[in-house]
Amino acid sequence: MTATTDHTLRVLPVPRHSPKGVPLPTHAEAALRRPAPAPYVQDALAVDFAREPRQPLPGPLRDRDLPDPTRWAAHIGQALVEVMHGIRPAPQIMRWATPEVYALVARRGALAARRGARSGPARRARVVRVRVCEPADDVAEASVVLADGSRVRALALRLVGRDGRWLLDAFQIG
Repeated sequence: MTATTDHTLRVLPVPRHSPKGVPLPTHAEAALRRPAPAPYVQDALAVDFAREPRQPLPGPLRDRDLPDPTRWAAHIGQALVEVMHGIRPAPQIMRWATPEVYALVARRGALAARRGARSGPARRARVVRVRVCEPADDVAEASVVLADGSRVRALALRLVGRDGRWLLDAFQIG
């Protein structure tokens, strides 16, 4: 049993009515309804300088608030070399580097990615050794030795503690 339906298109006229609009006030009526502006009074902030602050003011963090710089230097060192080889996308290190360092690494990574498309598969670097010294309370300087294919590379990093994490402030690769 098959049901037959009528699939013909019917053309109907456009309805001749439209919904009623909302009457808007004229400029004169709107001016009459508008309340008079209140005079502006600048308030004073109540600040008591004699009392001690309840919470410490934001400032440099102490070493106890930051993660282990040795492990962190190893991870960021390997990530830097991978970005510069075109293996890892540069935005992955954006959070861990200053804008100047990120711009430099991203530029080198883009060049390597273009070169890598012509030269074949990229190689991964391996961290061999990390040495860290801390010249100031929230500063760590690290030297990272990497095995990069048949080469051995040295990477010098300067890490600055901000917001409970290490931020890459400067680097030199050899």
